[in-house]
Amino acid sequence: MAEVVDTTENTEGAAHIVDLNGEFRFKVDAKGRMSLPAKFRKVLSTDLVVTRNPKDECLYVFEPRGFNAWVAEVFEDKFGKYDSSNDLHVRLRRKLKARAKDVEVDGSGRIMLPTEAREATDIDKDVVVVGNTGYFEVWDAKRYEAQDDDTDLGVLFG
Repeated sequence: MAEVVDTTENTEGAAHIVDLNGEFRFKVDAKGRMSLPAKFRKVLSTDLVVTRNPKDECLYVFEPRGFNAWVAEVFEDKFGKYDSSNDLHVRLRRKLKARAKDVEVDGSGRIMLPTEAREATDIDKDVVVVGNTGYFEVWDAKRYEAQDDDTDLGVLFG
């Protein structure tokens, strides 16, 4: 069974990390909307950020603070930090931020998956939603199954 754990207190100004776990299957409707898992809706804000993963394999969905923390982490991992005086850093950050779209959870617990993001990741109707600690991923079901079949957990435990 999927589990969702809030790992920090939600105090003003403090980082809020929601631990999202589990795998869920949904359909994207003709308007590009997808339901969120009920357990995710209970702990996530109604304002979310949708972006493509760097390899255009799936979509990442974050709360706004989580998205900004992820962008900062990408720069920290690659360059040690973000340097606003470095033209390459500025252009890379701009591209990451431009690919991201703000979405709202509607009254029925759905989010709109932006058309260009769905097209880039081959998302049509059947999707798999996968919790991944501070964010969740949305995969085209066939693509998810193919990569999942190629992933051997024995590497971690063998």
